[in-house]
Amino acid sequence: MRVIARLFVLCLSLISLPSFAETVGDLYQVREPVASQQPEERAAALSRALDTLVLRLTGDSQAPSNPALAELRKDPQQVISQYGYESGPPQLLVVDFDPISSDRSLRQAGLSLWGTNRPAILTWWLNNATEGSSLVGDGQASAAPLRRAAQHRGLPLRLPLADLNEQLLATAENLAATQADALRPASERYAADALLAVNAHEEAGQWQAQWRLWLGDSREQGSAQGADADALADAVFLAISERLAPRFVAAPGAAESLILEVQGATLARYAELQRLLEPFDARLQKVEGERLSYRVKASAEQLRAQLALAHLQEMPAEAAPVEAGQAPTAVAAPMQQPRAAVLRYRW
Repeated sequence: MRVIARLFVLCLSLISLPSFAETVGDLYQVREPVASQQPEERAAALSRALDTLVLRLTGDSQAPSNPALAELRKDPQQVISQYGYESGPPQLLVVDFDPISSDRSLRQAGLSLWGTNRPAILTWWLNNATEGSSLVGDGQASAAPLRRAAQHRGLPLRLPLADLNEQLLATAENLAATQADALRPASERYAADALLAVNAHEEAGQWQAQWRLWLGDSREQGSAQGADADALADAVFLAISERLAPRFVAAPGAAESLILEVQGATLARYAELQRLLEPFDARLQKVEGERLSYRVKASAEQLRAQLALAHLQEMPAEAAPVEAGQAPTAVAAPMQQPRAAVLRYRW
């Protein structure tokens, strides 16, 4: 099996790969504003950066205060590969965390992690002001706070072009609608996984927003506020992260051993699947033609949500013997092999 996997990897280096769910390339880089480069200010910023990373990797606002992380929070440099400063305003401390040691430390603390493959979010953001309303479009200066906030919270962001037709479409009524019927046709060309509609306005010096999120057949909604555009955008994307993460991160103790079979595999699809299954401790068990068989540790709901990002279609599943390879040692009487639920998918 190891030989087969190595052959796959060797061949993959020669081909380009398609993208399904978007891979967050800067997931382990955190930017924190600082007032100076003094040691005390730097130490505080490093601690904040670690908290940001933990929340980004878990989607759990309580995770940074986990007692098992107390020693790491005292010395975040255990999991930091490098840091430096960017001139402002505001001046930023840019911290690069080591992915391997960071993941290991958080898992040792009993935390479940959200992988780098995350749903791309097409965001229809309408800013309302006294002079009128404006849809935030890709390339506009008003998009900068949204991009900073999405990066800060580890979410792949896509924005519409905001051409004339889209400006006319993005009314407060359409963005506040219970269903996204008015926005979906115009959203199709952006090939995003989720659709976010935000209606933002300034009132008495405070920015406020109502938001609605659609992912597949599910819908979430909420409100947020902030002192300025950056604070509001960060509050919105923090809320989105906390709503999305439970779909992809199993609660501690909720994971089970599952067998995943995927039909229609190619070399490129194998690579994409490897990345998609990364959070689930996936082990390739068998390769039969175009069918791959994995053992994973996840809840069935979590695994289904992750595979939906790659647009795989589920087939009827059934219980099947676990191929532990793993024949038991000699015993007095034959023992039945443990069984695990099987999820079957195809491209």
